[in-house]
Formats: sequence, C-alpha cells, structure tokens
Amino acid sequence: MKPFKFKQFTILQDQCGMKIGTDGVLLGAWAAINHNPYSILDIGAGTGIISLMLAQRSHAENIEAIEIDDSAYEQCTGNFENSPWRDRLFCFHAGFDEFVDESKEDDFEEKYDLIVSNPPYFLAPKPSLPTAPLPERENSDSRKKARFHDSLPFNELVEGVSKILSNDGVFSLIVPFAEEENIITLSASYQLFPKRITRVKGNSTTEIKRSLLEFTFNKTDISINELIIEKERHQYTEAYINLTKDFYLKM
Repeated sequence: MKPFKFKQFTILQDQCGMKIGTDGVLLGAWAAINHNPYSILDIGAGTGIISLMLAQRSHAENIEAIEIDDSAYEQCTGNFENSPWRDRLFCFHAGFDEFVDESKEDDFEEKYDLIVSNPPYFLAPKPSLPTAPLPERENSDSRKKARFHDSLPFNELVEGVSKILSNDGVFSLIVPFAEEENIITLSASYQLFPKRITRVKGNSTTEIKRSLLEFTFNKTDISINELIIEKERHQYTEAYINLTKDFYLKM
C-alpha cells in the first residue's frame, strides 16, 4: 500500500486496521486550537493522522497519543518520527482505561488542554444473532478493534476524559449523527457541555452522517452549523476545501 501524502507530512498505513479516512481528517482540521493548547491527547490514534494535523496547526509543545493495537502503535510511532514535529509527538502503547488509571496512580498534575478522539462506533454483533461474514479486509483483529464500540465504550471514554481534561480544556470528537444526543446526555453527567456542533453531510441531498462535537466544563451557548462535503461526485464545496486545504495535496 502506497503512503498517503499530505502537504507537510506522509502517513504509512499498511499496518493499521483503520486507514486514512474522511472522519479523521475532518476532526484534525476542525478541532479548536484558538485557546492555544500546550498539551494535547489523541485517544485511539491509529496512524497518528489527527495528532500530526494538530502538530501542523498548533504550537502545542506536548502532543501525546494512545493506541492499544500493537501494529498500529508501531506505525503511529514511525509516522511521528518521520514528521517535522517528531520532538513534540509521543505515542503510548496502552488502552485508555489503563492510561487514566496510571495517571491517577502517578498523581497526574498536568492535565490536557485539548483531548481529541475518533472513537470506534460500530456495535459488535451479539453472539446469539446470526451475522453475515465480514469482508476479508474487515476480518483482521486490528480492524475490528479499531471499528467496534466495545473496544472503547462511549461512557468509558467520556468518564476518562473528565478526569484528565484541564479546567479550561476542550474535548473534541467525531461520532455518527445517530449518537449525538446520547453523547451529549452522557457528557452532561460528567459536567461536560457542548460548545460547538458541526453536522456533516456527504452532499446536499443526503442525510446527516456525522457529528463533530466540542465539549468544555463551562456551560455556554451552543454554536451549531452544517458542513456539506461535495457539490457532486469529487466536486468539493468551498467550506470543505477551506477546512482541509492546508492538508490535502489537491485542495
């Protein structure tokens, strides 16, 4: 598989269950940095694409990532080392629950100013129900781990974030639109409140597919807007071009 080349860095992805996709690029370009974060955490980093985009966009001195899959961790680390920002990027080989628990044990004082996640969102099929076989490319353990919600349940994600996000920090993630209300309700139980929501559609005639969500510990008015990616097949909207033009080679 050929490397994926962006304007300022290159991603190797042949060892990762989840390849470069629109969701990760959207979150990496959309996540707020106007509060000048010093420390950033990327949960479930995969190839490291979101961390690398945030390294390009921000002056954050400390950008850390967590990846539980062995092969993805190795590839993420390699992508970091081969980037222009290698001295600001570091990947931990751990699950998020383990990472949070160790942070508590170590009297973790420095919390994160920005936490981002493109979490797994497919519900794993229940064993009692008959299911169609997965396509060959989806049968690998690493791909299933990256895709299925059971590997990082939303409640575990939000609870952990609430413990390691700084008081004025920002938590940003991308989820299926159908999960938006659930995530907002869940986050409120940990005193995290929506500040910004962007609902994403493939084109003007399709249904909303994704929600980009930004949370803080401070209750504020919510800014809600919509992003349409294409006017027609491979003809991108001005809004999508403006969001991603610093990254994609052909934008």
